[in-house]
Amino acid sequence: MNREYIDQLKELIENKDSVLLQDSISKLHPADIAEICSELDIEEARFLYRQLDNEKAADALTEMDEDLRNELLEELPSEAIAKRFVNYMDSDDAVEIIRDMDEEKQEEVLSHIKDIEQAGDIVDLLQYDEDTAGGLMGTEMVVVNENWSMPECLKEMRRQAEELDDIYYIYVVDDDERLKGLFPLTKMVTSPSVSKVKHVMNTDVVSVDVDTPIEEIAPLIEKYNLVAIPVVDKINRLVGQITVDDVMDEVREQTEHDQQLTAGLTQDVESDDSVFYQTRARLPWLIIGMLGGIFSSMLLDCFSNTLGSHPEMALFIPLLAGMGGNVGVQSSAIVVQGLANNSLNTNHIFRHILKESVVALINATILSLMVYVYNIFVHGATDIVTLSVPLSLFVVIMFASAFGAFIPLVLERFNINPAVATGPFIQIINDLSGMTFYMIISMALSNLIL
Repeated sequence: MNREYIDQLKELIENKDSVLLQDSISKLHPADIAEICSELDIEEARFLYRQLDNEKAADALTEMDEDLRNELLEELPSEAIAKRFVNYMDSDDAVEIIRDMDEEKQEEVLSHIKDIEQAGDIVDLLQYDEDTAGGLMGTEMVVVNENWSMPECLKEMRRQAEELDDIYYIYVVDDDERLKGLFPLTKMVTSPSVSKVKHVMNTDVVSVDVDTPIEEIAPLIEKYNLVAIPVVDKINRLVGQITVDDVMDEVREQTEHDQQLTAGLTQDVESDDSVFYQTRARLPWLIIGMLGGIFSSMLLDCFSNTLGSHPEMALFIPLLAGMGGNVGVQSSAIVVQGLANNSLNTNHIFRHILKESVVALINATILSLMVYVYNIFVHGATDIVTLSVPLSLFVVIMFASAFGAFIPLVLERFNINPAVATGPFIQIINDLSGMTFYMIISMALSNLIL
């Protein structure tokens, strides 16, 4: 959406020109309408929304940012929310909206849903944890019985399809609603009409339990190239399906959350959040970083005599601190990425650390030699920094690499988000350890030379 178009819409809204406004947005995709609403103030967005038909309004609402969506809904009565939005939504989208309401508002909205079966599905879905397959799934899907004949199957598929916007897979169940397989549409054409579904269905079906964590679902969809995955209960009864678009939304949100953790934000933050909220999210790690800096200065004070005798040592403190932080963040980022895409196994922690140590050994050797050669030309072969800096750099890189790889693996083992390990945490620890190694090595070499 370009700025000129949005300004035109703003002018139509300001003039309350409903006819021209409806004509301007009539052919827009719901996702585009949601994007436009994010560029308007709340009153302008409400006016624009009143120009949409119920179905498009419902679709646009599901595409909208959560905060804006809640603002649009907060002043609407429960009956209007049910009749204008929920009645036109799939069950999983309706649950996402209703879940954010308080219990009293939820009951009011549910009581105004005209389709009792849909209301029942929503009530059932609200019972699941929102971070599990049950909390993410929808109940709209085509389901056939394994004992049906081809004509009976086709008739029932047509009936069910009339109520759906999209059909991803056709699921086959037995008389007890237990998932048995998938029905390939090609078999409808090539199989004799007397054949039963169970004789032509594909029994090789990937499914997830209702309690499966969301982060485990995306790798399955990617691995098996699925567009949807069925969800079953503890006795393998089919209860819903999760579509790839729902999973991608969750993956995007999780990625944004991990990026903010990496940057040292303790809460999810948006650019339009209040000053107080943004300050509260940023301040904790900044305080920890400040304390880390104070400890570093106290550490340097303990070695003030060594620095006083060799003031040129202070020139290399930023180098060692920066290299330690960079190496640590690199190592932890690689491990976190591997854990996210399941290419790393926490049962082989020491194998991963050993591999990372070999890489660190090569990098540390090359970088230390480069610094050593530089110091020979600048400070001379006999100056203390000529030896202490490259030796310290070698040790710092080895420690930072091992530490950066080890911490995310340990956190993952204890079910703590490993993204916490990257960014400020690694940076602070490596700064302190780097200064310690540098001062100890320099002091030891100073005593040897003297």
